[in-house]
Amino acid sequence: MVKKVEINIDGMHCGSCATLISRALTKTPGVVTANVNYASRKARVEFDESQLDEQRLVDLIASKGYAAKVGVDPDTERLVREKEISDLKISLIFSALFAVPALLLGMVFMDVPYRVLLLFLLATPVQFVVGKNFYLGAWSALQNRIGTMDTLITVGTSAAYFYSVAAMFGLVTEQYFETVAVLITLVILGKYLEAVTKGRTSDAIRQLMGLTPKVATVVRDGREIEIPIEAVMVGDLLLVKPGERVPVDGTVVAGESAVDESMITGESIPVEKAVGSTVIGGTINKNGMIRFEATRVGTDTVLSQIVRLVEDAQGSKADIQRFADRISGIFVPVVIGISVLTFIAWYFVLGMSFPFALMVAVAVLVVACPCALGLATPTSIMVGTGIGAQKGILIKSAESLEMMHRVNAVVFDKTGTITEGKPRVTDFLTGSEDEVPALIGYAYTVERNSEHPLADAITGYGREHGANPGEISEFRAIPGFGVAATVDGRSIYLGKPERGVLDAEMEARVGRLQDEGKTAMILKVDDVPRAIIGVADTIKATSARAVEELKRLGIETWMITGDNEKTARAIARIAGIENVFAEVLPQDKAEYVKRLQEKGLKVVMVGDGINDAPALAQADIGVAMGSGTDVAMEAGSVVLMRSDPLDVPQAIRLGRATIRKIRQNMAWALVYNIIGIPIAAGLLYPSYGILLSPIIAGGAMALSSVSVVTNALTLRWVKLQVTP
Repeated sequence: MVKKVEINIDGMHCGSCATLISRALTKTPGVVTANVNYASRKARVEFDESQLDEQRLVDLIASKGYAAKVGVDPDTERLVREKEISDLKISLIFSALFAVPALLLGMVFMDVPYRVLLLFLLATPVQFVVGKNFYLGAWSALQNRIGTMDTLITVGTSAAYFYSVAAMFGLVTEQYFETVAVLITLVILGKYLEAVTKGRTSDAIRQLMGLTPKVATVVRDGREIEIPIEAVMVGDLLLVKPGERVPVDGTVVAGESAVDESMITGESIPVEKAVGSTVIGGTINKNGMIRFEATRVGTDTVLSQIVRLVEDAQGSKADIQRFADRISGIFVPVVIGISVLTFIAWYFVLGMSFPFALMVAVAVLVVACPCALGLATPTSIMVGTGIGAQKGILIKSAESLEMMHRVNAVVFDKTGTITEGKPRVTDFLTGSEDEVPALIGYAYTVERNSEHPLADAITGYGREHGANPGEISEFRAIPGFGVAATVDGRSIYLGKPERGVLDAEMEARVGRLQDEGKTAMILKVDDVPRAIIGVADTIKATSARAVEELKRLGIETWMITGDNEKTARAIARIAGIENVFAEVLPQDKAEYVKRLQEKGLKVVMVGDGINDAPALAQADIGVAMGSGTDVAMEAGSVVLMRSDPLDVPQAIRLGRATIRKIRQNMAWALVYNIIGIPIAAGLLYPSYGILLSPIIAGGAMALSSVSVVTNALTLRWVKLQVTP
């Protein structure tokens, strides 16, 4: 049986570390898939339980020189990240206390007695105390026959340090103790800034996790008691007072209130709740006190499922990230090779001094930054999926987010997606306004006894208009036509218009309603047609705006439905959709999506029902409405919690913005190295006298990683909301 596990990893210093662990896990017999995310410091592994267990996976990662733990809870994870930042801060302060005097002594106060000895005393603690983790990481990488950032830093600083030791004993003339101390300090500064900024990429998921209250008020044996949230069981009766958060999912059994669900759905307007309404854990009860029965607790709640979906998406890999991983795997050995060749060229071929050739070779090692490359994609994915979750757009995988920028066609299912999914009375046409109340009463009375799908629309209309039921007898349903009964002694018929019964004006009204895609029904009183009722599944208020926004994005829109061509065209016209697939059987919807794909289109399918699941799975991206069935949401790769069509263009904008950031980060990381390494190697020195010192190279390396993470964080400023 295949099992999924999440393993938190400590000790990764760059993207190459993630590549090393991923490679080791993938080669292990029994591992189906392994994805190691450097940005989140987590590994998601699918493995065959019959061949290995979680502990063996942890031991394998530990054997590579990294600390690992299965299933760390959010609080522990937060403490680990805070400790990492704190440790780096302490190391930075300790290192700076030695590096700053060393820099002054090395560059300014050149005539101080015993200057080289003092520099040795200042640089040594930095090299071996602060730099201890670099040595450990480099040793681990060497054992695993791979290079990492630790390898580059260790080789570069060690070469400069031991050459300077030789100078202290008079074996050579130049020393670079201050360079070593400042260089390591700059690297630590970069790692500290990176840790602080990288921590912000998970803000969205931490905010979601923080929505669940720690305690719940449960009513047991007639008493109200507070218990830990973990102790709540399905079937418990819970009490939520105004201003409190709903602890778990449930159904209201007493009381009325308005509940702020914006943190789950992104919808800012509080939702009215009454007996029978569903409440979601983590939402805020605004005014009234309600009692509800717990229906989902623990990991089964909507909030827990959202958190899990976002975590899965943040841990998944896009194709562009796999490209970065392949580059990271060969990057360090190539850089070391370039450094060696640089030294050989300057010392043996061009005849420069040994110290000059050494410093240029060290600069090459230091300027190269696999961190920026490793962070380019996962940080953007983490921020993008987090923003989506905050806006009620749940993106299940990095692949889906990446595919969004390639989409050029959106197919909407009609019922429940473009339309409300609930028929309602849109027209009640009579010859006289005075008789409207009585006629509504007749329609309401007969349809109260009907089980026809349209009956709910008419009875709802009657309740809205304060209709009172009359005395009914002799009720009978007429299959295929309608219903008939005697109400208050009068013969009532409500159903299909009968040919030859209506006058020309009523026939015209019926025809107009049908042209608008509405179901027209005739109400007869004592065999005389007295009213025409139009019933339709009305389109959602935002459907037309959503279609308009998609067109602005250059995307074709289609509607697919089982309705007849006339009705489908009428709904599509109101929504602004030009392309329609009508009279499509549920099992054939996927085939129509496939036809569009065969034309070369990248298709988003938006639906909410069980019959939409095959089409959602067939599409390049399946978007399921949050109000739909569990089957549809499982098949969809994106879930819209608000069930709002406007979230479709928002999701596409988010995908495009995220890919834009990934490409910017990748371009920056690659261009930085393409330009930085040749300059560090002294390419511009013969013609322009430009040389990159190891200290400047170290600063550039640190800033490159920070800039990548910071650029990913600017996704928060991208405007996704459409304007009315």
